[in-house]
Amino acid sequence: MRRLWLLFAQTITVCLAIWFVVVTLKPEWLDLDKKSLMPDTQVREGVAEAVPAQSSYREAVSRAMPAVVNIYTTKEIRQPQSPLLDDPFLKRFFGERFNDTEKQMSLGSGVVATHDGYILTNNHVVETADQIEVAFEDGRKAAAKLVGTDPETDLAVIKINLPDLPAITFGDVENARVGDVVLAIGNPFGVGQTVTMGIISALGRSQLGINIYENFIQTDAAINPGNSGGALIDTSGNLLGINSAIYSRSGGSLGIGFAIPVSTVKTVMDAIISKGQVIRGWIGVEPRDITPELAENLSLGREEGVIIAAVLKNGPADKAGVKPGDILVSVEGQTISNMSEMFNLIAKLKPDSKTKIVVLREGKEFPLEIIVGKRPSKKKLENQSQ
Repeated sequence: MRRLWLLFAQTITVCLAIWFVVVTLKPEWLDLDKKSLMPDTQVREGVAEAVPAQSSYREAVSRAMPAVVNIYTTKEIRQPQSPLLDDPFLKRFFGERFNDTEKQMSLGSGVVATHDGYILTNNHVVETADQIEVAFEDGRKAAAKLVGTDPETDLAVIKINLPDLPAITFGDVENARVGDVVLAIGNPFGVGQTVTMGIISALGRSQLGINIYENFIQTDAAINPGNSGGALIDTSGNLLGINSAIYSRSGGSLGIGFAIPVSTVKTVMDAIISKGQVIRGWIGVEPRDITPELAENLSLGREEGVIIAAVLKNGPADKAGVKPGDILVSVEGQTISNMSEMFNLIAKLKPDSKTKIVVLREGKEFPLEIIVGKRPSKKKLENQSQ
């Protein structure tokens, strides 16, 4: 027994001596990996489980960034000048000093959607441009032509002719969830390609007054002027949306940005490439959302839905018997809760097709049949409303 005790005491003495030497000469050997001690955890059925943390998104960025481009637009603006400055004699001797036009430059971003050169961007980036130039991360530049625009979703498609173009991979926004990590890629303030990180703050944002057809992804990834038309990607590098707008009081990012989901983007892009425009259904009414105040003032008896404020003369709704003051209850059996739902449902209807709607008039429901029309351009609608 004494022998075992002496062996134990000697072992403890040797271990303490080794520990003292290590602490004195090599203390870093005792530093343990904090991640191994404190792993990220999640609780499932009351049991904490370790979740490996992703420390870098370099793979996602390296996949998507080559397909994100900088867009530079130029517009010539004619300045009001004195009639004397149109004199050829004066222009001959004084040249450009009497030039009555100036070039206005602006910038934005875009995403290469196909290997043969179709690029997605925002309508507001290119709508007034006389010239469009696209610049890639690798230094290549090319002039672009406008293929088509859709102002009501703020999307546009442009085309360039360059070989070996990197195209982005379209993701599945239907599987996206609030809280998912996302990355925004663009050219903010013209500083060059920039990547910012955030999460999906909300899905299906509408009734913001930004576009007619709204179904935004809201994110807190920093989006600034110049990011418009850039990519919002998931952590695998797949496109989830086209960055379009921000909520800001100063012009900079406040953590509330909006991207057009890839589901809408693909539909609009395919229509523009194949037909040059997006064809939507239209019934010729001016709707208003029913608010609690409006419902109380007009004694409507309901606090949600859409009231018809005006009906275009000889339009589809007028011919079907819709009257100002009617409340639109349903379209093709689908209940209408707000203007956003109404616009989206009617937009999916084919022009010249017959559709059934139900309106509420003086407390009674009236079923009506409308021959759907083709939605006019934004400019024509603005002229009709004046």
